[in-house]
Amino acid sequence: MARIDARERLIVALDLPNVAAAQQMAAKLERQVNFFKVGLSLQLAAGVEGLIQSLSESGRKLFLDYKYYDIPETLTKAVSQAVARRVSFLTIHGSGSLIRAAVKGRGDSETKLFTVTVLTSWDKADLLDMGYSEHTVEEVVLFRAKMALNAGCDGVIASGREASAIRALSDKLLVITPGIRPDGSAEDDQKRRTTPRDAIRAGADYLVIGRPITGAPDPPAAAERIVAEMQEAFDQCS
Repeated sequence: MARIDARERLIVALDLPNVAAAQQMAAKLERQVNFFKVGLSLQLAAGVEGLIQSLSESGRKLFLDYKYYDIPETLTKAVSQAVARRVSFLTIHGSGSLIRAAVKGRGDSETKLFTVTVLTSWDKADLLDMGYSEHTVEEVVLFRAKMALNAGCDGVIASGREASAIRALSDKLLVITPGIRPDGSAEDDQKRRTTPRDAIRAGADYLVIGRPITGAPDPPAAAERIVAEMQEAFDQCS
């Protein structure tokens, strides 16, 4: 089996105040990172279309984390628009019928679709607020992972705490893990966080990391340390 290059598996979240700050961060991390996430914090920001285009044209990979959720026809059209922007990864929400509508919109492109399971800022108390009184976080995650698998999704967004259970369910689903906090980092609003090493050992394929890198005094150095930790974990798992 070919050695996994950790630099290709780190996705840096550009959840910054504006497009200019996001562009500056992407430029600052040019040597360390090839994959960036653009999410809801920049969805309506002035110039975001230019950011998406510039990342694509520069050969960077783009994870568009807009978490699409709507009726099937609208979802199909929205996904086809993302495909036209040469997005590598795209997140969606919803039932099996909505996932199938997204798969239809993706067509034969190389864009990969990921279903959100349970946000890493949620715990059992948040599920209770949503009406899941009889289910644990892991049970909800696995239910949604099975639905994604059966509907033709490429993967799921899930905490490192549930990655091993998803791996036991199927080796066909890619797992993207957010909520990553290296040892010594602030918890922020992440309730089900894991370290880069632990997430990969549990079965994560890609890690999404924002503030521990973009909020660090030296973002390139922070990215290098995380890549080194990831590479060690991938090598140990191979």
